[in-house]
Amino acid sequence: MKNIVILISGAGSNMAAILQAAEQRQWSGRWGASVAAVVSNRADALGLEIAKRRGIPVVVLDPKSFTSREAFDWALQIEIDRFEPALVVLAGFMRILSAEFVRHYHQRLINIHPSLLPAFSGLNTHQRAIDMGCKFAGATVHHVTAELDHGPILAQGVVPVLPTDTAESLAQRVLTQEHVLYPQAIERLLST
Repeated sequence: MKNIVILISGAGSNMAAILQAAEQRQWSGRWGASVAAVVSNRADALGLEIAKRRGIPVVVLDPKSFTSREAFDWALQIEIDRFEPALVVLAGFMRILSAEFVRHYHQRLINIHPSLLPAFSGLNTHQRAIDMGCKFAGATVHHVTAELDHGPILAQGVVPVLPTDTAESLAQRVLTQEHVLYPQAIERLLST
């Protein structure tokens, strides 16, 4: 089996899109792939309930319970490795991961970022795109490296920036694109 472990911090909408695609497109039968676990750094992450309802094991690790980022990442790695992942998918996991953690999952750790990287790495991407007068925005699926939001690009999806856009309206359109883009990028990785 190609086990997938998804990491979340919030509502889990990208995770839900991935779970739906895995079921509808029969990832298990086509590639021997399934979501083996969902891990969160927040016990109140709404996405955990979605995973539980689907019978997917969930793990919660509170970063405040650890003395350092490296100690948290080490515990996170131990939990993830219990599921022998072929792929670790960051789906709104709002933590910067240590270089050692990233190295451990080299070429198996992917993320989706709400901008057309390399533009607008980090936070507040939608407002920054509007403020810069961009005509287009979008999302990028990329391999995670030690440098924040700078890993090799796997896929990008584009949406127009409308004259009437606010950061919130643009974010919603980009998120809709993410829900299509992320499962497609994962499928490409599974099929190779």
